[in-house]
Amino acid sequence: MNLSTRLLIVDDDVGIRGLVSSFLEKHGFQVDTAASVAQMNAMLAAQPYALIVLDVMMPGEDGLSALRNLQKSGGPPVIMLSAVGTDVDRIVGLEIGAEDYLAKPCNPRELLARIRTVLRRVAAPAAAPAAAPAPDDAAEAVYFDGWRLDLAARMLFDPAGSVVALSDGEFRLLRTFVQSPRRVLSRDHLLDQALGAGSESYDRAIDVQISRLRRKLSFGEERANLIRTVRNEGYMFTPAVTRQAPSP
Repeated sequence: MNLSTRLLIVDDDVGIRGLVSSFLEKHGFQVDTAASVAQMNAMLAAQPYALIVLDVMMPGEDGLSALRNLQKSGGPPVIMLSAVGTDVDRIVGLEIGAEDYLAKPCNPRELLARIRTVLRRVAAPAAAPAAAPAPDDAAEAVYFDGWRLDLAARMLFDPAGSVVALSDGEFRLLRTFVQSPRRVLSRDHLLDQALGAGSESYDRAIDVQISRLRRKLSFGEERANLIRTVRNEGYMFTPAVTRQAPSP
């Protein structure tokens, strides 16, 4: 089995499952289908998948609830499909952790393009050669607003000293911010740093990354906004940053 080409389509509409799976198989993918979240969970327990195409509105457990559980368990990347295509619903899906969100009915060719883009983006960090350290990476750790980011170990510690798990993209994004605190950084610049220069991205990709990083930088009840949106320009990392050089 080639994991990189095995997909799971989850939709209670038998017609959509048949149409989408047939189209994707013609373009080189191995495709399994499930009619419910319960079936999806059983299939995930039996074998891994490179990506899930998940319908939002289904009988029983809905797609958004399933997406939350997939995020908690470290499941594969998810593209959401929904007959409810409002901006609010789309943003909710992306905030929870979906890689992309398409309104139904969608063009199968567009879905194919989105799947390929997500799979390339997910594979890119593992396949890319290690980048040369940025000048500020000469520091062993940086401190801001009670937080500590260990650049060498790629670990983030909250003000209580607990480790906060970061994805590769989130770490690179936060590293970019601490290297340029209190400066406005454009979306394009941040996207290149988080996903790699020349990466194919979808609309609002960096906004979703920022939203996820903001949630992880929340601590206690005050939840200071460490990343400020600068309208029409980009984002600014607001706290002061201090650096600790490695011991000689």
